[in-house]
Amino acid sequence: MAKKSEEISEAIKQVIQTLMDRVMNNVLYKDPFSADEHRAEKPLYAALVPDEIFKGSHFERRFVTPFGGVWEKLAQVAAIKGLGKCELQKTITGSVPQERLRRITETLNKLEHAEKGKAKKDRVRPDWDTEIKYILEGDGELIPVQVICDVYAEDLENNKKYSFEIKAPLPNSDQTKVSKEKILKLLSMQPLQIDAAYFVLPYNPYGKKEDYKWSFPFRWFNMTKDKAVLIGEEFWDLIGGKGTYQLFISEINNLGKEYRERIYREYLGIEPPERDDEVKI
Repeated sequence: MAKKSEEISEAIKQVIQTLMDRVMNNVLYKDPFSADEHRAEKPLYAALVPDEIFKGSHFERRFVTPFGGVWEKLAQVAAIKGLGKCELQKTITGSVPQERLRRITETLNKLEHAEKGKAKKDRVRPDWDTEIKYILEGDGELIPVQVICDVYAEDLENNKKYSFEIKAPLPNSDQTKVSKEKILKLLSMQPLQIDAAYFVLPYNPYGKKEDYKWSFPFRWFNMTKDKAVLIGEEFWDLIGGKGTYQLFISEINNLGKEYRERIYREYLGIEPPERDDEVKI
């Protein structure tokens, strides 16, 4: 287990370093902030706001884009070391009984819209066990269906196959609806192509799972109770083994200190302030 933990730590470190080095190369050499260009293009802004503020936003835009798929990449390296096999954006092909497809649509519509004559507050609330039971009771002609998984993983030791829909910790409603539809289709296939499918948030900005409060995904899942939802530690420890989440946090904070100092000195041109605290994820 110790060797596996070291391998997971190193794999996480490599993913973050590769992405951060690409960002640093971009903002320092390929596409640096030019105060002269900024003042020429936006003289009003430059007259009212210090250049350093826009220099920060210049960095942010070039940081956010390459990090868009970082959670999937981190999940992949952890799952390969922990479970044995993992693919991103894998297409799963199977067949779903026609009535199950109808019931999936019906279930999602009831979650999205209140019944005619009822107020929005009386809209049906998500209940995973009730929904999946109702859907799986459907039968009918088999219809070919394809689902593209964010992350597909196989536990080679226990012969288990998993699908994960990974979204940012504060997902919007549309993203969550699409993910739930994909999960329901996967679990409705005959024969099953996977053993379990989950809606995943890589960390919880609210702390404990029972304290999660972001309202949008609650339209589609009971985020604190549905067994199809994994948040933070329970996800990372499933794909990488117990303790993986803490390894993840440790590596992020270790690398964070190094890159924060580089950003202060090399990009902003100032000495970094004193900061001993770790960022909590």
